[in-house]
Amino acid sequence: MPATNSARGPGAGVLPFCVDDRPGDGVFRVHSRVYTDPDLFELEQEHIFGKTWAFLGHESRLRKAGDFLSARIGNREVLVVRNTRGKVNAFLNSCRHKGAQLTRTETGNSKFLVCPYHGWAYDCDGNNIDVKDREAGCYAAAFDGDDKNLIPLRTEAYKGLIFGSLDARVPPLGEFLGELRVFLDLAMDQGEAGMELLPGRVAFRYRGNWKLQLENGTDFYHLTSTHAGFMDIMAKRRQGEGNQEARQFDWSKRLSQQGGTFQFRYGHAAVWLDQAEPEKRPIYPSIDAIARRVGESRAEWMLKVRGISVFPNMQIADGASLTLRVFRPLDVDLTEVRYYCIAPIGEAAELRAWRLRQFEDFFNVSGMATPDDAVLYEDCQRGFATQREWLQGCARGIAAHRPGGNRHSEQLRFTPLGNVQGNFDMQNETTLHPPYREWLRLLTAGLEGRAAYE
Repeated sequence: MPATNSARGPGAGVLPFCVDDRPGDGVFRVHSRVYTDPDLFELEQEHIFGKTWAFLGHESRLRKAGDFLSARIGNREVLVVRNTRGKVNAFLNSCRHKGAQLTRTETGNSKFLVCPYHGWAYDCDGNNIDVKDREAGCYAAAFDGDDKNLIPLRTEAYKGLIFGSLDARVPPLGEFLGELRVFLDLAMDQGEAGMELLPGRVAFRYRGNWKLQLENGTDFYHLTSTHAGFMDIMAKRRQGEGNQEARQFDWSKRLSQQGGTFQFRYGHAAVWLDQAEPEKRPIYPSIDAIARRVGESRAEWMLKVRGISVFPNMQIADGASLTLRVFRPLDVDLTEVRYYCIAPIGEAAELRAWRLRQFEDFFNVSGMATPDDAVLYEDCQRGFATQREWLQGCARGIAAHRPGGNRHSEQLRFTPLGNVQGNFDMQNETTLHPPYREWLRLLTAGLEGRAAYE
């Protein structure tokens, strides 16, 4: 029988029919309802996005006092700003007067945050500094007792990555990220002077559930079918056809490599693959200097293909290019995705161009891979309406799963919850188990009235 829980309240009866997790029987399944049920979507906003840490942005986008960026935690709009003392603050992007958004732009710089509707003004610490025409307003004495400052979020950063939480009771960010920080370091320690998000980004929406993107970020299984056209074009380029040189990889060489997955607490996961062509990575010319700084083992892992998923809404992929991806649930069947290219600060111009060509080739909405994924997400969403059953998309690799770590985790000095290792063609799906276990845990705790983290 599927795993059950004792949750009570609206939506509680749905949960036992969403995740069928029976490790002793070698079974892990999710039901198509997790992608289509609008009641579940609303519960996710409250008990997942409302209780966890969510990625907001990178400090490289907030270099000066007054620099701000807009973000989203679930379906809540957020404003992130650097104050005059260098501190990064985050607030709900909503004026305390009538609730209007304080800014409609993604990024900018302003000494004060002024509401475009009625002109209420705030400083970069969220303090209300002006109620327009207050003296003439005939306010009652009770008005002075109301808190007029912006509603703050809890914020912390790790290696320049800014996270925010709507719930002040969430564990410290370091505890939340846990052992996954080793894989974050493999991305964010590549530059001696740090890393930055390059100007610009890719943004698009697809008509499908947000968890489809959550799954895809650590899914090797779809590569040879979904992106077959891209792989064919790469092969033709190697034969001298086409007019673009993007230091393209020979994807067929990757198919014979060893790879695996790691599972972590709080829904995080990582996937990796040995690199058949390390010389095609933009950091390769600097790898000896990197090794002297971070150690040979970590430098070697920086050359491998890696993908990590930070539950619930951020991923870093280092395969075709070093890429940060953040996804935003807008509705049960509507998701926004943003891609950013990550690079070492001070990188040589020729290496930066090399990196950008690889990013554009694969990840752009006009590139040759991202559109494939978006189309398939929408195909899945339409298919869920037809197949209202248990899906079989989390089963690969279960028989090879081992608890704890292996020689690779020992080499990097971290302890995962579990791991799988094997040839690329195993293409295992065990990275999907941690996020769905955490998804179920958080929803169950919320519906039972328990704290998200005890």
